[in-house]
Amino acid sequence: MKRRSKKLITFLFIIGVGIFCIYISDDLERQFIKKDVPLPTDLHPKVNEAKKALMNRAAEAGIEIVITAGHRTKEEQDALYEKGRSTGGQVVTNVAGGGSYHNYGLAIDFALKLDDGDVVWDMERDDNGNGKSDWMEVVAMAKDLGFEWGGDWSSFKDYPHLQMDFGFTMRELKNGNRPDESEYATN
Repeated sequence: MKRRSKKLITFLFIIGVGIFCIYISDDLERQFIKKDVPLPTDLHPKVNEAKKALMNRAAEAGIEIVITAGHRTKEEQDALYEKGRSTGGQVVTNVAGGGSYHNYGLAIDFALKLDDGDVVWDMERDDNGNGKSDWMEVVAMAKDLGFEWGGDWSSFKDYPHLQMDFGFTMRELKNGNRPDESEYATN
C-alpha cells in the first residue's frame, strides 16, 4: 500500500512539474533564448508620440523643455560610459552599449530651456511661477503619459531620464525581444 502511494505521489509530482514547465516555457524562452535581432535605429513610435505629447503639455504649462537624448547607438552609449572612466569628465551612466533603454529606442532625456535659449538641469526652478518645481511638473506629466522616471530608481539616480520598457527587462531586450518590433521606424 505504501509503495503504491509513493508511486502515485511520484506520478502526480512529475505531472505537476510537466504542467509547470509548459506554463512557463514561453516566459523562459522570452528570457533566455538569444535571438539575432539588430538594435532599433530610432525611437519606438509610442515613445516618440509620448515625447511630443510631453513637450506640448509642458509648453501649455509654461515650461519649455528640450529632449537632450533619444535613441542612442551602441557606440554612442559606449562613449558616454567612458566619461569619467577612461576619458575626462563626470560619470554620466553606469551601462555600456546595449545595456541602456536608449539603445532600444525606449528612452529619452530632457532638460529645461530658458528664455535666453540656455539649457539647464535645475530641479528647483519655477519659471512658470506657480510655486511648483518646473522639473517635477514635467516628471508628473511624463509619468501620466506612461514614462518611468530615472529619479525614482533606488540606485543610480538619473534625473533627466524617462523610459517606457513595455514590460521588457534589459535581459529580454539583450536577448532579442522587442516591443511591437514591426512598429519601429527604420532609416
